[in-house]
Amino acid sequence: MPTNLPDVVLWSIPAFVLLTVVEMALHHFHPDEDAAGYEAKDATTSISMGLGSLAFDLLWKVPIVAIYTAVYELTPLSIPLLWWTVPLMLLGQDFFYYWSHRGHHVIRILWACHVVHHSSRKFNLSTALRQPWTSLTVWPFYLPLIACGVHPAALAFCSSVNLVYQFWVHTERVDKLPRPFEYVLNTPSHHRVHHASQGGYLDRNFGGILIVWDRWFGSFTGETERPVFGLTKNIDTFNPLRVATHEYAAIARDVRAAGSWSERAGRVFRGPGWKPAETAVVAVDGPTAVPARERTG
Repeated sequence: MPTNLPDVVLWSIPAFVLLTVVEMALHHFHPDEDAAGYEAKDATTSISMGLGSLAFDLLWKVPIVAIYTAVYELTPLSIPLLWWTVPLMLLGQDFFYYWSHRGHHVIRILWACHVVHHSSRKFNLSTALRQPWTSLTVWPFYLPLIACGVHPAALAFCSSVNLVYQFWVHTERVDKLPRPFEYVLNTPSHHRVHHASQGGYLDRNFGGILIVWDRWFGSFTGETERPVFGLTKNIDTFNPLRVATHEYAAIARDVRAAGSWSERAGRVFRGPGWKPAETAVVAVDGPTAVPARERTG
């Protein structure tokens, strides 16, 4: 069992605090009138969501570690922790992170977890801390790595590296980087697109550390027009409990109002904006279906 892996998130907390304070100071002393900036209530909610996620993640880790450990014990494969295997593990984790992230945008019950991270109309380093309290939906996506012999502790290390990397991409203060970096890495420019609510930007740029997955699998969009952050239907609350649960409540309402079992299944497992055909919106030139990937709050 790996015992020499550092707690990357814990060691990064001082940098998180320092960089957030620096960004706040920049917005105060050198404001950008086009930037979303900071708002005290919004930042407080984001920080509260981050602290809450730490507590809930400890709870969810109990069954997840049990499942991962069982699968690891059953697999005949075992990848040693060596200088050259760790980068490969990081690459594998980032690949499956892409599919987990993409899945959490296109399946509504998974979106109910991830929508928390998109619920702010601001985009700054405090937004990176706005994490869900129901991350129990993430673990199945990484089972292939465990089955291939990646130790659960090594996977936890790789996941924490991925999380720490993504902190710095939540900012409007960094413009586009030189082209080689923009082509390979997830950058603030790419992640601004991901957090935008415009139609052409919806459900794009899912990469964690690398953006090449999006380029290869057809989900990449470059930043052109300035993003408008938030949801297609924003929630007007700073209450952390409501932020954490509002989409689950919306799913429950839709399931109760559904007229058939197929509609109930669609309300849970299809896209966040899915509606049955009979509720299509009537436009001037005829019926038009509601976009399947519309993000709702």
